Amino acid sequence: MRKLTIGLCLGLLGLAVLAQPAFADRLADAIASSNVQGEPGYLGIPGAPTLNIYVGLIWAIWVGWIFSTVGAFGGIMAGVGHITIYGLGDYAKGLGKNDLNKVVTDSIRVSNQWLVGCSAALSSFNYYRMGRLVAPLGVSLAVGSVAGSWLVPIITAGKINLSSYLGYFGLFVLFLGCYLFYETTPAGQNKKKKAKEAAKAFQDSVKSHSDTTAQGVKLQSFTLTKCIFTFFGVEFSFNPIVPLIGGFIIASLASFLGVGGGFLLVPFLTSVAGLPMYLVAGTSALAVFIGMLNSIVSYMVAKSTPVAWGLIGAELIGIVIGSLIGPRTSKYIPDVWLKRLFVVLALYVGIRYTSKGFLGYSLVPPF
Repeated sequence: MRKLTIGLCLGLLGLAVLAQPAFADRLADAIASSNVQGEPGYLGIPGAPTLNIYVGLIWAIWVGWIFSTVGAFGGIMAGVGHITIYGLGDYAKGLGKNDLNKVVTDSIRVSNQWLVGCSAALSSFNYYRMGRLVAPLGVSLAVGSVAGSWLVPIITAGKINLSSYLGYFGLFVLFLGCYLFYETTPAGQNKKKKAKEAAKAFQDSVKSHSDTTAQGVKLQSFTLTKCIFTFFGVEFSFNPIVPLIGGFIIASLASFLGVGGGFLLVPFLTSVAGLPMYLVAGTSALAVFIGMLNSIVSYMVAKSTPVAWGLIGAELIGIVIGSLIGPRTSKYIPDVWLKRLFVVLALYVGIRYTSKGFLGYSLVPPF
């Protein structure tokens, strides 16, 4: 699995290098048509913000940790960094509805995906080794995601203004935060008896310092209509067709928003598949990884979307650090608190970007 991951990432970098002249053409045309002036900043655009790579490095450590811990919010937190901390959101908005606005917006979207794709690759490998990744489920989701993550960039690249992007971004996150909050209530917990039983067994094993890997995911049987596996002696099952369809829908929405899709996968895996949170992060990461590879190629090769390579390089270092820490610390966090961490971040991000996109200002800090 490690060799496959490295090979896919290197192949993606090679494609990006080969497509570099097309990036320059699209960006140059957008700059020429917008008549911007000033010192070169982001992407070499005159008058654009100048970004500090050290800020990107530090923020990316948080991005890698949160994604590898709960299987979500990597792309969303990367978006917070690029849109808010760096100020690219306000900058793009100030450009008006022109081609340069759309180039910067697409660049933000694919930059987010570079970070979460790297984190997903590392998280998948680490959770697989720990016996906390349901590979057949992750693969089914990933196969379904291929069409969605390829189709949406082709349809929407160069056609979405930042204000619309922010508003829809926020609405999806807000809705899912509310749904996951319900799952942490007694009523929601009672509907997940198997997940609760498996989570308790895992927590007890961690407390007793037992070998958790030996009792990890064990595949019992797999057919086109039913897959059965166990985790800490608790049996789970799913129909592979369901995550196949779910993967397509999730990847389509995630690719449109320019994020990894983990914030959509987590509710799917906990509610539809009925998994405990200890299996969600790794399984989500595998599906996100395949989807991100596909979507990045779509944006960068098919639509010639440019990125700031110096910034991306620094951020990927931070992603590696955070993504190595996350799987090793998540086992010490109770299952219900992993969900609550998801809920808190979802409510904050959802309120902020919904209000920012549709009202023009944020209802929560930073305003």
